[in-house]
Amino acid sequence: MSSALLEAPADVPTAAAGVGPADLLPSVRFELVKLLTQWRIRIVLLACWIGPAAFIALASQQSSMPSDTVFGRWMFETGWAGSLVVLGFSCSWVLPLITALVAGDVFAAEDRLGTWRHLVMAVRSPRRIFVAKALASGAVILVMESGLAISSMGGGVATVGNHALVGLDGRILDPGHSARLVLLAWACVAAGSLAYAAVGLLGSVALGRSPIGLLMPALLAFLLQSAQLLPMPAAVRLALPSQTFLAWRGLFTTPAQTGPLVIGLSVSLAWVVVATTLAYVLFMRRDFAGLSHDGSGLRSVLVAAVALAVLASLSVGGVEALTPATASGIDKPAVEQSLSTSFAHLYRLQSRELRRPDVTEAQLRTSASCYRAGSHGNDEGPGNDWRCAVSWHIPGATAVGTALYQLDVATEGRYVADGDGPREVNGYFQVHTPTGDAPNPLWQIDGLVDLSRNPSKG
Repeated sequence: MSSALLEAPADVPTAAAGVGPADLLPSVRFELVKLLTQWRIRIVLLACWIGPAAFIALASQQSSMPSDTVFGRWMFETGWAGSLVVLGFSCSWVLPLITALVAGDVFAAEDRLGTWRHLVMAVRSPRRIFVAKALASGAVILVMESGLAISSMGGGVATVGNHALVGLDGRILDPGHSARLVLLAWACVAAGSLAYAAVGLLGSVALGRSPIGLLMPALLAFLLQSAQLLPMPAAVRLALPSQTFLAWRGLFTTPAQTGPLVIGLSVSLAWVVVATTLAYVLFMRRDFAGLSHDGSGLRSVLVAAVALAVLASLSVGGVEALTPATASGIDKPAVEQSLSTSFAHLYRLQSRELRRPDVTEAQLRTSASCYRAGSHGNDEGPGNDWRCAVSWHIPGATAVGTALYQLDVATEGRYVADGDGPREVNGYFQVHTPTGDAPNPLWQIDGLVDLSRNPSKG
């Protein structure tokens, strides 16, 4: 039975005869019920709504903090940092696995159970079956991600408190501003999740009962994370569909690094449209009467893979044409500008902790001089061999302060500056304040370089 035969002609009064296609909303509701009755979906859904809050509550009882994670060093200071730590971990592992579990199996489950003929006869429209399954799987994924966001924010605020957050340029963000940015970051990441979900739909349709179809979103995420570790040009890095999972960090600088985020959202939207369209075309061409159907065949799979490869190539070309991003996007002026800005903001925070007179960033006139120890004069690109000396001025003093840092700059532009003295400035992780020991904000500095900026502007 071909799919075309299942569509009722438009001029036939099928509704009056009671044999027309089922309405869309009942079909979506039916698919939602089918998904939510699966025990593994229920367990994951429950874990998404409870796990983040439990993790933050447990982490707050530990003596050490996850300082190797973005915003991890501030987890004990504000509840908003805990939500961002959960967001970073979710982008790496949780969200790709969720999309694989839900979208990667939504069509393949019918193949395994052999229920396509019953479903087609009940709904009488393959088109509505596809739309209903796509909407239902997308809704479940968004509910799971909403659980991660709400649980992490609620758990963080309840456990640690609604305090100010230190951004990735050292600026202090008041609690209200922090809450809005955290919500916006989770919302932006949802676009990346839908891109992986579209790939899951495509794999589920194209590969049928094959487990590779189920794992396609997770495999794609693993490949893209591996690619992010390679020294690729900035234009290629920005054009990957995983860009949104990294670009949300730019919201926590002033001014916000919106270029990489806009690129990431645009690329994610393009992947949603192209992958979903490919899945739809393959689904409408399948033979629902064949019990031995096991995917759309190698040729269809190759066509889909080529189409996505072409989309990736067009994205790279578009990023190269529309942005000034060149080479790795990480160079000496960008690193110096970012570190000096962060140092100035955090110096003021340290002054408040130590009850010293406040000074403005303009009075400090902070500057940084950086180089790569093993670059032989080519001070650009990621690496853990960046060395920087930060200088600043104190009003009324003739001496110029200097602090040394060792930087580990990652390929996506995030860096950690590890203080290397003097001890009283950045050489120890705590400072002695009039009210007791407190974290030293200048000991380790998290920063972010905008890969999409114009290199000539630094």
